[in-house]
Amino acid sequence: MFSSFSRSSTTALRRAAVRSFSDAASHRPVIQLHGLHARYANATYVAASKAGLLDKVEGELAGLAKSATESPAFAGFLENPMIPRDEKSDQIASLLESKVSPITLNLCTTLAGNARLVELPRVAATFARLMKAKRGQVDATIISADPLTSSQSSQIAAAIKSSTKDAKEVIISSKVDPSIIGGIQVQIGDQFLDLSTKSRIEEIARTPI
Repeated sequence: MFSSFSRSSTTALRRAAVRSFSDAASHRPVIQLHGLHARYANATYVAASKAGLLDKVEGELAGLAKSATESPAFAGFLENPMIPRDEKSDQIASLLESKVSPITLNLCTTLAGNARLVELPRVAATFARLMKAKRGQVDATIISADPLTSSQSSQIAAAIKSSTKDAKEVIISSKVDPSIIGGIQVQIGDQFLDLSTKSRIEEIARTPI
């Protein structure tokens, strides 16, 4: 009887562990980012996902990052190293309580308690990257010698989408740099592709005759 009980208990525990692991995995970001800002952003993403508040938290963090850019007073508060950690944590809690979700509030008070509140805008930007990855959005910067037409932008976006795994939408940001002479340069995350005429000329110039 004990043997039967032991086997059934072990099986039940294994099933529970599998369900637990599967549930945890379903809330993880779809891309792995590393570093200080990613550590806070990843933890906030998981908490927001479990609470079903990803979009809400994304909007709240974007709003706080915007305030840090537009409000010198708020930016000064975030950057001020002279305010003791506990006091800063209490102040940010008082400022945001009832205005943001508990998850965003917890992030801000945790950052303040760790003397990292100045990093809030960067954490917000990292969280935005996680959300874009979740939606299958890819940011691409296209540098060209002349302004791109809408047709050219669409063609480039389609080419990037077809060659990028899990991409559902490509968001093009265009820059003009006459010095590249012709062609384009493409920046996608950490990847840089130089298809400019300038690059080709430099390559030919380096070729031994």
